[in-house]
Amino acid sequence: MSATETDHRCCHGEATPTQAPEKPAPDRVGKYVCPMCPDVLEDEPVPCPHCGMALERVGAAVPGEGMEYTCPMHPEIRQAEPGDCPLCGMALEPSTPQDRLDDDAEYVDMRRRFRVALALALPVVVLAMGDMLPGRPVSALLGERTRVLLELLFAVPVCTWAAWPFYQRAWTSVVNRRLNMFTLIGLGVGVAFSYSVVAALAPGLFPDAFRDASGHVGVYFEASAVIVALVLMGQVLELRARHRAGDAIRSLLGLAPTHARKVTPCGHEKDVPLNEVRTGDRLRVRPGEKIPVDGRVLEGTSHVDESMLSGEPLPVSKSPGDDLVGASLNGNGSLLMEAGAVGAETLLARIVTLVSEAQRSRAPIQKVADRVSGWFVPTVIAAAIVTFLLWAWLGPPPAMAYAIINAVAVLIIACPCALGLATPMSIVAATGKGAENGILFRNAEAVEHLRDVDLLLVDKTGTLTEGKPTLTAIHTVEDRDPDPALALAATLERASEHPLAAAIVAAAEARGLSLGASADFKAVTGQGVVGRVTAADSERTVAIGNRALMASRGIDTTALADQAEAAGREGATAVWLAVDDALAGLITVSDPIKETTPEAIERLHRDGVRIVMVTGDSAVTARSVAETLGIDDVRAGIMPEDKLNVVREFQAQGHRVAMAGDGINDSPALAAADVGIAMGTGTDIAMESADVTLVRGDLLGLAKARRLSRLTMRNIHQNLFFAFVYNGAGVPIAAGALYPVFGLLLSPMIAAAAMSFSSVSVIANSLRLRRAEL
Repeated sequence: MSATETDHRCCHGEATPTQAPEKPAPDRVGKYVCPMCPDVLEDEPVPCPHCGMALERVGAAVPGEGMEYTCPMHPEIRQAEPGDCPLCGMALEPSTPQDRLDDDAEYVDMRRRFRVALALALPVVVLAMGDMLPGRPVSALLGERTRVLLELLFAVPVCTWAAWPFYQRAWTSVVNRRLNMFTLIGLGVGVAFSYSVVAALAPGLFPDAFRDASGHVGVYFEASAVIVALVLMGQVLELRARHRAGDAIRSLLGLAPTHARKVTPCGHEKDVPLNEVRTGDRLRVRPGEKIPVDGRVLEGTSHVDESMLSGEPLPVSKSPGDDLVGASLNGNGSLLMEAGAVGAETLLARIVTLVSEAQRSRAPIQKVADRVSGWFVPTVIAAAIVTFLLWAWLGPPPAMAYAIINAVAVLIIACPCALGLATPMSIVAATGKGAENGILFRNAEAVEHLRDVDLLLVDKTGTLTEGKPTLTAIHTVEDRDPDPALALAATLERASEHPLAAAIVAAAEARGLSLGASADFKAVTGQGVVGRVTAADSERTVAIGNRALMASRGIDTTALADQAEAAGREGATAVWLAVDDALAGLITVSDPIKETTPEAIERLHRDGVRIVMVTGDSAVTARSVAETLGIDDVRAGIMPEDKLNVVREFQAQGHRVAMAGDGINDSPALAAADVGIAMGTGTDIAMESADVTLVRGDLLGLAKARRLSRLTMRNIHQNLFFAFVYNGAGVPIAAGALYPVFGLLLSPMIAAAAMSFSSVSVIANSLRLRRAEL
């Protein structure tokens, strides 16, 4: 007995020879471990290199440590600590949304500053506006000098401490030569407040051009204070709205259970933290509990609700051998499962990673906003200078006072925050909505391009069909006993992962056939398998596959050609069997069409998408399925490497091509297509090569994804239109364009309110995508 299999006490105290429990490393405490990837152990709170989540200290929770922070408008900006984006000045936010808004340090800080600014700005407004009434009651009561000094007293905390983040970000933008919205806010508030301070403390310095009819130099403490309060209010509302946009990620993270019930080697059960579960562990899932990790059923039967990941409302029946998805909900049965994928390898963890990365990516249309923003802020500053000069030259008395206040209004109203948020917020909302419906976009580019697709190439097995074929008939040469032929075929096919192979093996097991051993197994890409089978003390050379495989080995298939033709007309696949280079039989396998496929084909046709089936199956079988579903064209007998050529052929014709598949052999075509679509039921390689993954693995998800793509792009266009129109109309009005005709001027306070609510309006419009019907 080895050292790891010594006689030791089991978890209930009985002595039993089994594997000794693993002792935790003594230096593990104080390290940082990933909650999703338990094998990741670091000395510092850096992001997990696999899933990007924040590492947690072993033995103690350290809130806020190990988080990666990124800019919602510039996802390329990433750092390990909170801060401001050097490009746009916005506060960086955690890459993984926090559970509560009150955990957001920027939100807490902005809310506190807003409350103080609001409380102090109100007295300033009362003091300033009171003198607008007949008789100037406030000045008459307090005196003009006292009134101005009281305004200064209340405005100083607002325009210094409360506005300090705006000044910092404005200065950073100048240092980095990346002018942004905070450049305008800091400049506008700074000019108005500084001017007012000098006017209040040393009014004698100003010439007559600054004085009104009474000889007083006007101060604008109320405008400065109210602008700061309104901008802070806009920041608070914006942060709250952006927090709501991360609900999808938070809901996904919330699906994962925190503990699993582990069946120990000695046969007892105990609850353990999820990060202690390892591949191969046996876990008990009781009725009503969540499946802790991905794996497969060992014992028991039940129905499992997988709707939280796939969007499918009906529970799925599970029995021994079936796959289980972590975070899905067990029904009334008790299951014993074997842990398969754990940590970052689980489907839930991969979904969270995909959605997080997609939300931080940039759509091509964002380049429009980036180009505009590049020259917008300098243009606004220039417009403010021109406004100041024109009012100083042509304005009525006091001309300089009008010049300053209108220039400030131009600076404040033209902040391009709404323009910068127009695209990112729509992408965040769209990718979250997609994840809730089992649609995973790899990046924002896929969201934009999917709506332009006009031709869809689809594989047959696992895409149009269930991908779970069953054996329907066995035909042998000269009507010999089919069982020996099936046994030979199943013995060789046990080494294959192809769905057709699984159907043959399952049929042999169902008949109770005794299987032998195989050797020299070789898979011939796109044709079948070849190998040697030892059974009943004899060794036979066995070949199983399509007609091309038989032809390559010089095997005549005429004897069973009629049966193969008949099977093809019924939509079944013909699998030829040769033993010792002589035809031995024909196995027909039927793969039922998915229930959702007809509806998906109909919806895609209504959207103007042409559908072409590209399959390695025979032409007869492929055409039978195509006619049943109303598919436009068929490319049958296509080798895996030829699928890539088909994609390029249609692209050369000017089509925007999407390719949907679920196998390793589809990966090159998925990568080459304008939009690659992987069935979530397929292989990992296919999912990694695709731009869109459909978790449920059916084409109805693609129809929904196209609708989501169209809605998202419409939403982005609405946001951009609103931002452009707002700034296009706001700047001239703030500059005084209405004054010559209507005698109207735009107060900087109104400009600040309009600027703040424009950003909130863009975010609110983006969040409408969360309620969209797909």
